[in-house]
Amino acid sequence: MARAFRIPIVCAGVMGAFGVILAAASAHQPDASRLATASSMLLFHAAAILGAVALSERGTLHPRIGLISAFGFVIATSLFAGDLTMRQYVGHGLFPMAAPTGGTLLIASWIALAVSAAWPRRA
Repeated sequence: MARAFRIPIVCAGVMGAFGVILAAASAHQPDASRLATASSMLLFHAAAILGAVALSERGTLHPRIGLISAFGFVIATSLFAGDLTMRQYVGHGLFPMAAPTGGTLLIASWIALAVSAAWPRRA
């Protein structure tokens, strides 16, 4: 199971890097509020992924549900931030309803994280 935890950690690192890049871009471009929002989502959820993985490995969270939550954060944040970034630079989103889909999946991932803390671990 330890190998499965490495993938979301790598994704969190990439998300953190892109979050910083978008924060810098938003500071230097006029009317770039979408980039600031995308940056915040990437940075906040990169930290959430690291927390979910650490707590899952430690046994505080149900390991599978915690890992599902971490991957949900990766996919959902990519959809949400990717859509906003595409709208800023390309003039259109990833696909219709990409940002709302990502937002809904983020909510579901946070709920999964809560469930993984409440779910009893097997002995």
